[in-house]
Amino acid sequence: MMGRVGDLISLRRQSQPPRNHEAICALKEVIRVAPNLPDPYHTLGIIYSEIGDKKKALNFYMLAAHLTPKDSSLWKLLVPWSIEQGNAGQARYCLSKAITADPADMSLRFSRASLYVELGEYQKAAESYEQISRLCPENLEALKTATMLYQKCGQKERSITILEDYLKSHPSDADLGVVDLLASTCMNNSEHTKALQHIEHAHRVYCSGKELPLYLSIRAGICYVHLGDDEKAESIFSVLQRENVYEHPHLAREVADSLMALGHYKYALKYYMMLEGIGEDGGLHLRIAQCYLSVSDRGRAIEYLHTALRVMEDSVDARLTLASLLLDEDKQDEAISVLSPCKSTDSKLGLNSDKTKPWWLNGKIKLELSRIYKTKGMTEAFVDAIFPSVRESLFLETIQQKVRAKKGLPKSVLSERVKVLDAQHTGDVFQGFRPVASTSDLSKASRAKKLLQKKAMLKEAKKAAAMAAGLDWKSDNSDEDSPQAMRDPPLPNLLKDEEHHHLIIDLCKSLASLKRYWEAIEVINLTLKLASNTLSVEKGEELRSLGAQIAYNITDPSHGWDYARHVVNQNPYSFAAWNCYYKVVSRLENRYSKHNKLLHGMRVKHKDSIPPIIISGHQLSMISQHQAAAREYLEAYKLMPDSPLVNLCVGTALINLALGLRLQNKHRCLLQGLAFLYNNLRLCESSQEALYNIARAYHHLGLVTLAASYYEKVLAIHEKDFPIPKLPNENPVGMDNQNKNYCDLGREAAYNLHLIYKTSGALDLARQVLKDHCTL
Repeated sequence: MMGRVGDLISLRRQSQPPRNHEAICALKEVIRVAPNLPDPYHTLGIIYSEIGDKKKALNFYMLAAHLTPKDSSLWKLLVPWSIEQGNAGQARYCLSKAITADPADMSLRFSRASLYVELGEYQKAAESYEQISRLCPENLEALKTATMLYQKCGQKERSITILEDYLKSHPSDADLGVVDLLASTCMNNSEHTKALQHIEHAHRVYCSGKELPLYLSIRAGICYVHLGDDEKAESIFSVLQRENVYEHPHLAREVADSLMALGHYKYALKYYMMLEGIGEDGGLHLRIAQCYLSVSDRGRAIEYLHTALRVMEDSVDARLTLASLLLDEDKQDEAISVLSPCKSTDSKLGLNSDKTKPWWLNGKIKLELSRIYKTKGMTEAFVDAIFPSVRESLFLETIQQKVRAKKGLPKSVLSERVKVLDAQHTGDVFQGFRPVASTSDLSKASRAKKLLQKKAMLKEAKKAAAMAAGLDWKSDNSDEDSPQAMRDPPLPNLLKDEEHHHLIIDLCKSLASLKRYWEAIEVINLTLKLASNTLSVEKGEELRSLGAQIAYNITDPSHGWDYARHVVNQNPYSFAAWNCYYKVVSRLENRYSKHNKLLHGMRVKHKDSIPPIIISGHQLSMISQHQAAAREYLEAYKLMPDSPLVNLCVGTALINLALGLRLQNKHRCLLQGLAFLYNNLRLCESSQEALYNIARAYHHLGLVTLAASYYEKVLAIHEKDFPIPKLPNENPVGMDNQNKNYCDLGREAAYNLHLIYKTSGALDLARQVLKDHCTL
């Protein structure tokens, strides 16, 4: 049989062109007859490789390798092919088989360790490199790599142990690079005494009669600094001068960083300044600025921060620090320029669509910039700076709350985890290689697979139940993640930070002052909805009061009706609160159905509250039910007989009632109404408004002689402007924009008086009144 295979191979090689199809058929026949021979599989692998079918070639090579497990060359060949096919588990398996076949080949062990590093399995990689270092003690790179990988895994003690074991095995000729690495590892583990002991031991034993290398001397000096022996450290560091620091900049940087970390800022500045001019290092200038700031030299700190930003223009922390220093120096405009992008930078970003989120869109930058604008009183700039970030943060928090409200993880996350277990390569001869993942990831994947199976069973059960009940079945995909739910908000702690709550209130007030009412009400609604547990009572009340104030300024006041209702619930005896509430209600199309229940409840709960009674009377007056309105007003009069408003309302209701057709004793009702109006005049101490109300009543009744006399009294008085009543906790936004003399009724009285004169035929008097009082 072996001779036949050889004949087939030689026949194929001598044929021009190769008759691959015939050779493949013949080899398959050989495999059918003798399936345990490796040569046919190997030859098929060669054929499929030459014709470009790498998948089949890999499969046949795998079969040949398993039939000749001691042939390391085949296993070596399969490693890069497996990696090329994306099958890392198979590559690792082949490497292990190759190492078993040829234990003396160190390159295989290096390849496996490198593969572990590429796959992120640093623990196994460290163990592999440590094994290599034990098999080849002269290979220091493997030892150093194992040490660094153990440190990356958080096993600093382990890395120290293997380095110390190396020194013990080389009592007289150890490599000083290993000593340096050991000292560095001990120092990173805060074991400076131990690090110093190793350096001094190296000086006595390995450098007998010679000076220590500079890098070890510097490490010894840093240890002395940490141990408090500054004098000894300074004598060691004195070897670093500006002349030779160009040759060892990393040592000077390490010294300066250590001194700065220990608070020796002036001492650290000495070595940082030696490094200045060696390349453009923004981090160096930033550290110099921090040192100057720590020694209270703000001027130099600002200077070096500007220098650092020329190199590190995307550094948010550097910009915030510089802006803070400029604000302390009362340089607000300069701070604004530091936190704002220039036009050229913005245009460059537009050309490069691949650029990540620019620094000026960072939430911290926006927050600091808005504070500056707020301090300067630049309301519009303040809103433009912070409103987009606040709105986006609230929007994302709304989506994330919906996601958090769902039980368990969504299907998309579970499916992604299960992919670790399902990473099988269809078409491969060999399956079942252990998935390439950490133990924790494998555990998560197993749990995810069980959860998906459970969800699938529940879904099938629901579907069966729905079909049995004769209902339509619709698949529920509501647990899929939206991209917004995974985004980080610009202001992460917007709803948890007390300072941010102040910011939201200031923003809403500013939006209201700019008449951007819809945006303000949107922020108020989202904040009260999302921060119900974190927002203080005082700030919640302030936001609701502001929402009530905004409600009667927007086109659809229904969005603010809840806030107006809340205000009157909290302040049931406040005329200003009820006034705001009624302003909102009077603009609703279907207002009675919305607030009649509230009025009834308030009158039952607060029987001595005057405003809801008066509002009920107003509603009855508006639909011309003057008798019912008078009944309501008289009810209020019993509770507050000395109220000018109540007396005015009773008087007008009785006069309107007297003018009706069905009332029998009209004169008595009319006299009662006038009595209440004169009582209002007395309580108001003959104010212009009270006189005008009496004049208007006489005019309405047709008693023009009496009306004219009272109109003339109104014209003889000039009324000063009074401030408009404010809501509880209301910010007087827009209150200063009222017209001058808006409380004076002189023009109204003059116009009505001119009508009387005109009707009576005194046209000259009518024209004179208009000329004197109604001409601009």
